[in-house]
Amino acid sequence: MVNIAYRVLLTFNATSLLLIIFSVHKKVTLDNFFPSCNWLLMLPDFASYLAYLAVPISLTWVSIYLSVFLGRDEFKKGEVKSIEHANNSFLPSYLGYFFVALSVSSWETLWFVYSVIFVFTFLSQALYFNPLFLLFGYEFYNMNTESGAEIFLISSSRYKNPSDVEISRSYRINDYIFMER
Repeated sequence: MVNIAYRVLLTFNATSLLLIIFSVHKKVTLDNFFPSCNWLLMLPDFASYLAYLAVPISLTWVSIYLSVFLGRDEFKKGEVKSIEHANNSFLPSYLGYFFVALSVSSWETLWFVYSVIFVFTFLSQALYFNPLFLLFGYEFYNMNTESGAEIFLISSSRYKNPSDVEISRSYRINDYIFMER
């Protein structure tokens, strides 16, 4: 149950930028959500947009913190056959989210599109790439192990060579995605 809740959190973090871009594009500010708070009218629109961005940044920090409650695993020296930096490989997905957010015309359409993206991201169990992890110093790697498994690693360590990979404690998000803290 903890793993499913964690994956829902990661999915929200990975897809929430779509909601923020839509809100910024449509100039939706906090006073639209809280009309009884008159003091919000005095804030510049930029303050609302920063508040929106603070939510997924905070939740990304929470997801990093909560990763210790996941199952643990290790990668012994020599177990990783190849490693490839994956930071840039997910950029097209995020550009796609941006273009979708900019082309959606209504809240109803946004919620439908967002729901579809959220469900597919959650069920795919593969696209937990969240660019906000980069703000916390994390990198993304595609690894192949000696046993033939393809692993996606979210790590605060910097790896260049497969022989450098020795991880005494990683946290299993699912069978193919791990986080090293």
